[in-house]
Order: sequence, then C-alpha cells, then structure tokens
Amino acid sequence: MSDFVHYTVMKNEAVNILEPTSGKIYVDCTLGGGGHSELLLQKIAPDGQLIAFDIDDEAIAAAKKRLSGYKNFTIVKSSYINIRSVLNDMGIKKITGGVLLDLGASFHQLTNASRGFSFSKDAPLDMRFDMQADFSAYDVVNSYKEDDLVRIFSEYGEERFSKRIAKKIVEQRRISPIKTTLELANLIVDATPKIKSHIHPATRVFQAIRIEVNGELKNVNIILNEVLDLLDVGGIISVISFHSLEDRLVKTILKREAQNCRCNNLICTCKPPRIELLTKKPILPTDEEIRVNPPSRSAKLRAAKCIRVWG
Repeated sequence: MSDFVHYTVMKNEAVNILEPTSGKIYVDCTLGGGGHSELLLQKIAPDGQLIAFDIDDEAIAAAKKRLSGYKNFTIVKSSYINIRSVLNDMGIKKITGGVLLDLGASFHQLTNASRGFSFSKDAPLDMRFDMQADFSAYDVVNSYKEDDLVRIFSEYGEERFSKRIAKKIVEQRRISPIKTTLELANLIVDATPKIKSHIHPATRVFQAIRIEVNGELKNVNIILNEVLDLLDVGGIISVISFHSLEDRLVKTILKREAQNCRCNNLICTCKPPRIELLTKKPILPTDEEIRVNPPSRSAKLRAAKCIRVWG
C-alpha cells in the first residue's frame, strides 16, 4: 500500500455537532483515514459503540492501524448504502447517538496517481472508490453513447461545453480507446475554447465521471433516507459535502423532512416532521483550516436531529 495521506475536514465541527455521549451507538459512514472516527471514539469512551463503513481497502488498512488501540469499534468493508442490513445483522435496530457522512473522494484518492482521479498525473482511467468493482472511468469514457456523456457532463459536472467534449471523445475513441488521465485531459483542453479561468478545463468533466463511476449522488440520496429511518429520537446526522450537487441534495432532503407539510395537498395528510435542523445555513471551514488544507474551502457541513420516530 502506498503511503496514506489524509486530512480530516472540519473534524471538530462535524464530530461535536453529534453531541457525542458514552453509552450510545454511532456510525461513521465514510471512514477514510479515520480522523473523524478517532475523535468520536475519544469522546464516546468508555461505553460508546462506533461502526464505520468504507469500500476503499487502502483507507481501511490505514484506519485499522491508526485506531487499533480503541475498543467498541467495528470496521465494515461495505458501501454505506448497506447500512440497514449491516446493522440488522449486528442486532442494532436504531442508531441512538448519531451518523457522520464525509462525502466525496478523499485527499489520498485524489492525489494517488495510480487511482486515476487526477488530470495532473498520468494514470490509467480508473476513479473507483472500491478497487474490486468492475466498472471504471475507462468504461464511461469508451462505452457511453455521446448523448449519455453529454448528460453526465452537464448534470454532474455542470460543464457548459459538454457537447463539444462528448463529440471529441467519441471521435477519438473511433480511432483508438482513451486509456489514461492525461490523454483525456488533453482531449478536453483541445475541445474547449481558451478562456480565462482559475480551474483547469478538465475539472468538471473529471468530477462528473467520478460521480458516475461511483454512483455518488444516487448513493447520497439512498443513505440520507436510510439514516433518517434508522435514527432514534435524539440521534443526529452530520453531513459534509464538497460540491454544489451534493450540498443541494443534502439541503433539500433535510429541509423536506423538517417541514410540517411535505405533500402540498389542500388538506395536509403529512405525519409530523421527524427531524429539526441544527444548521439553518451550512457550517464552513475556518480560514485557518483552508490555509492548511486548501481543498477544504469547498466543504459545507449540515446537521439535523431526530425529534420523532415514524411508526
């Protein structure tokens, strides 16, 4: 395993808002390097229980080493969308403490050249969070129809030159498959107008492909609804997102579930809201954190507390 470098974004903010308490059950849905989990374990000692999910073998290996001295801690190699079945197998019906979600790719994934997430390092087109998965960025780039490429570049990357880029990709792969990150990045540069911008022309397309490969937005929708079903009264969900699509989805779901009416009927038939928002506006990283870890500048933290369990 290559050296695992990890920065824990808004560590104190994301953990403290969970109001960690000994004797309760907590879930870290995105273990990563274990920074959030470590602080949680310290705060819920001696009798709190933490279950952490991840699908990245390198992250799991690093976290196991980092957290080897803690008890009442279980790492599950599985997608967080399987939270209900995993907890059920463990005999856990309700999450009494809270759930933490640190969404998106980790610093290690983005900067490890072999993983194929970055357009600044030449590597095979990959972008899988789970290295055992069969589907990769190569498959998206070389097998998706042109219209589908336009759709994901537009929806997941908010890329205004989606049509130009998709057309160029299809033209190139008729000659030979696109195999590497630099090959794709250079193609995107050639396909787009030369305009002044503080971001690389390939940034949005690479984000879109990564989201598609890993089903990120679909999975966020699934996990938020699963967690809201699993939280016990007083349980808290804390979510860090890193781009506008994720944050919009988190905001929409939490806001909806905190409303008195969600049906918009003339005569409301909704059950009372099951959560209350703890963050009317997102919590942002401090200037000091951004100085130390510039990628954290895009992070937004939202949280909500369960106030009733629907029968």
